[in-house]
Amino acid sequence: MSVLVQRPTAIPNGPGVPENAPEHCPGPESELAGKSDACAGCANQEICASSKPKGPDPALPFIKERMSLVKRKILVLSGKGGVGKSTFTAQLGWAFASDENLQTGIMDVDICGPSIPTILGIANEQIHASSTGWSPVYVQDNLAVMSVGFMLPSSKNAVMWRGPKKNGLISQFLKDVDWGELDWLVVDTPPGTSDEHLSIVQYLKESGIDGAVVITTPQEVAIQDVRREIDFCRKVGIKVIGVVENMAGFVCPGCKTESQIFKPTTGGAKKLAEEMGIELLGSVPLDPRIGKSADYGVSFLDEYPDSPATKAYMDIIQRLRDKLD
Repeated sequence: MSVLVQRPTAIPNGPGVPENAPEHCPGPESELAGKSDACAGCANQEICASSKPKGPDPALPFIKERMSLVKRKILVLSGKGGVGKSTFTAQLGWAFASDENLQTGIMDVDICGPSIPTILGIANEQIHASSTGWSPVYVQDNLAVMSVGFMLPSSKNAVMWRGPKKNGLISQFLKDVDWGELDWLVVDTPPGTSDEHLSIVQYLKESGIDGAVVITTPQEVAIQDVRREIDFCRKVGIKVIGVVENMAGFVCPGCKTESQIFKPTTGGAKKLAEEMGIELLGSVPLDPRIGKSADYGVSFLDEYPDSPATKAYMDIIQRLRDKLD
């Protein structure tokens, strides 16, 4: 929902009524939502009236059926943008897919900022429909990808959607995409805790989410947002597998000297993990070639196997597999 107007009294009159809802609000879950006399003049009247049908979402059984073929489902989260979440998702997908016996899928639910197609080098691909549903785009035989980026006329087009339309697309990604049998489904999410996060949790509730990996950088401005992200996970019942610290230092390719670009003024991810009682999966140093690989759509792990960042990625990914397997 958008911002609600200030409620003049403190007495809720319907189920699920927000604390700052207008007086006599029937609540967004009510059959009268957006239709009662109390809704007249409310800023949210149209949204409530046109929201999804009350009661169980009819898409849930279809989602459950599709997801029954997926063994492991992981969310990649970040409280703040620009911390390398999508880049980590891509490296994770490539690492899983390096085992020819594993089938891996990446679902990009960052609706307004779909960068996964570019990072994976498939930005010019399109989605095809068949009798079994939408066919994901394949990076290689065992790495499938679905993103709204494949649906846009060009990379310059902005996606300006409200919550219900975002939710509908995420539902389609889960129930209409012919993922087939997957060993891993990695879900790349937008920064923060908004519609996309609530939708993916709701839709996968019955199928189960194996856990979330939270990405941060060392500086306190990112750490603060990650605390909120971890709090979100705990409130909605998602297990936090661990935290990954990106941009944890810069290793000079020539002299191999490491410098702190983003200084951890409050202890960085290590201190955060201790405070929150979660595991620090590892720290990935800065390497300019990571950005270059993302721009050209190639696997950094394959292109630069000797980089300290590659070793850090592989250690983190192996720890992930150990914890989940």
